Amino acid sequence: MSAQPVVWVHADCLSPHGPALAAHPGAPAIFVWDDALLAEYRISLKRMVFIYECLLELPLTIRRGDVAEQLLAFAAAHGAASLVTTESPSPRFATICAHVAARLPLRVLPVEPFVEPPGRLDLGRFSRYWRAVEADALRPRRG
Repeated sequence: MSAQPVVWVHADCLSPHGPALAAHPGAPAIFVWDDALLAEYRISLKRMVFIYECLLELPLTIRRGDVAEQLLAFAAAHGAASLVTTESPSPRFATICAHVAARLPLRVLPVEPFVEPPGRLDLGRFSRYWRAVEADALRPRRG
């Protein structure tokens, strides 16, 4: 087993400077297209292309299928003793984490929020999310 973990990059943190990638530069990293999520949420082709273009900028392997099973197989193939990722508000994320953590140590790193949400956010459509956070997101920041 390798002391170096495998990094799981998901669609809620596609930055090359995201906490998981930044904490483990050079570690094997993976993104998994979630077949069940794509079918259930009917993700648009435009959004999938945006995600794919972001992925092309990252040092990772792209797979497709059951996310937890793909993560565990990738970790096993790399001899990794653990997996690290960045937190996500997605309900599916918690389910996947529970499945993985039952078989492999998993560390979820916090992410600094882009905005302070004004309560519960509707994450089903970006336009609804953006209307709720636009004023805070466009507010000038100091230092």
